[in-house]
Amino acid sequence: MSGGSETASSREYDSNGSGASSRRKAAPKDEGSKGGWFPIGYKEGFNQWWASMSPQDAEHKVLSYIPYLSQAAPSQHQTGMLAPGETEQNTSAADDLTRSTSQSAETPASTDPYGPRRWYSSLVKLSGKQRALNEFSIERVGEDVDNNLVMVHGYGAGLGFFYKNFEGLSRQSNWKLYALDLLGMGRSSRPSFKVYAKDRQGKIDEAEAWFVDSLEEWRKQRGIDRFTLLGHSLGGYMAVAYALKYPGHLNKLILASPVGVPEDPYAVNADMPEPGDSTVQAEVTQDAAETTSPTTKPAAKQPRQRPYSKWFTYLWDANVSPFSLIRMSGPLGPRLVSGWTSRRFSHLPSDEAQALHDYAYSLFRQRGSGEYALAYVLAPGAFARSPLIRRIAQVGRQEYIPTINSSDPAAASAKVKENGLPVVFFYGDHDWMDKQSGREAAAKLNEQRRIATQDQNEEARQQDQGSGSVHVVRNAGHHVYLDGWEEFNKLMVEEMKDTARSEEKRRRREVAANPEGEAHSSVLMPGIAKGRANERSEGSKGFALGSQTGLDGAIMAGQPDVSAA
Repeated sequence: MSGGSETASSREYDSNGSGASSRRKAAPKDEGSKGGWFPIGYKEGFNQWWASMSPQDAEHKVLSYIPYLSQAAPSQHQTGMLAPGETEQNTSAADDLTRSTSQSAETPASTDPYGPRRWYSSLVKLSGKQRALNEFSIERVGEDVDNNLVMVHGYGAGLGFFYKNFEGLSRQSNWKLYALDLLGMGRSSRPSFKVYAKDRQGKIDEAEAWFVDSLEEWRKQRGIDRFTLLGHSLGGYMAVAYALKYPGHLNKLILASPVGVPEDPYAVNADMPEPGDSTVQAEVTQDAAETTSPTTKPAAKQPRQRPYSKWFTYLWDANVSPFSLIRMSGPLGPRLVSGWTSRRFSHLPSDEAQALHDYAYSLFRQRGSGEYALAYVLAPGAFARSPLIRRIAQVGRQEYIPTINSSDPAAASAKVKENGLPVVFFYGDHDWMDKQSGREAAAKLNEQRRIATQDQNEEARQQDQGSGSVHVVRNAGHHVYLDGWEEFNKLMVEEMKDTARSEEKRRRREVAANPEGEAHSSVLMPGIAKGRANERSEGSKGFALGSQTGLDGAIMAGQPDVSAA
């Protein structure tokens, strides 16, 4: 998509291809949800606690709602350890993560009109003790993989929350999709989280490294050189941290309602940890059935509040996570979780909402791990201790050593500088995250591109990829990818097509610049390598993009907002 613009879609889109929205088939609210905070009664809560659905079964149940996949949805058997004293039949190897495991399923063209596609669920072992990432991936059978999309969830969530996006986004030719559970969250392993630094910045750096180092190790294991990274909420914050620490591997950064963008004096000036403020309580109190209603108008921006109460700040300072309270509550746990899930998923069909409730509880009750990093990167209220608005302009402008196929040690160790990176922000129009901070961040990125290219020739300016843009999805809240999934998928497909075109141009330039010599390993993809061999023997034939299928006819470009940065 073009940089420096803000768009809002004017149509709904059904990822099943029918052209009709299914989002309005919301579940009727239980009587208990109308008046009380916790709609699940004590007896039902006790029964859910006693049954203790495993994370594997809960994840499988959610993924079974993916169109054309249904009950064939794969779900690998290993899960991070549960709380001490608790057991789980389907995680017998949870504390012996010595090898990667996987399951797969294929949807043939006879039953999948956008197939054939192959779906994988894998546990990817990393170095060190108790380090492994839960992965769900989709590839198109019989096609070369030219581009990769990696999706990362938010705080305490899991990859299953993207179940409304997998099918629609995986229709794109020559793309492979990956969704990951962050280390210490979801069904990834849950090693003990420790910070050894004594200084404030050192603690922030260690907490960020916990997540981004595992993502980089996963990338190397999968042999991916360049990819598009999509992160939601805390995943968006960590996606920016990854782009800054490991430059040269992203071709687009997509931030869905990212946490930690704006600057807040309470969060950045006091010693760590300290009080802050925001409308973060809306994540618990906001009813998705209202935010997704076309008759509900976005609320006016709330004025800045004073710091939270002493007891709340004390719990935050003591690193007592909300999941700790759920684990300690025993049979009351499902009832407490229902206070959030009954509102968060109230716009969904009742069976899907129940599946997501079971999934959320199965994850929340697991052993505490990555959740303890939150207090080191955010102050109470979700304001960052090291705000992204201070760092965003350097995204895509770092020096790095590219992976080069060369026998010359000097060439293999030579540093190059990134020539910009497209950064795309997504927000819901009812989002409790600050949309204006996203617009300001996009403006900083566009200004940085102007500075970087002001003394360059026209060709160099055209090759610079730096840009910032903002999409606001109608009738959606903080979980924009789920609340407004039809519109989100549509806009995401446009971003993927834009990335595919840019990557094709880049590969052509690099092949033309090195017809017989060294090239970045990212250039030597299967299709390109074959093309180079054919060029040498038969002359230049060019490289054509694979045809885009499925969503092409339904895409409508959003209208630019002239007030956007």
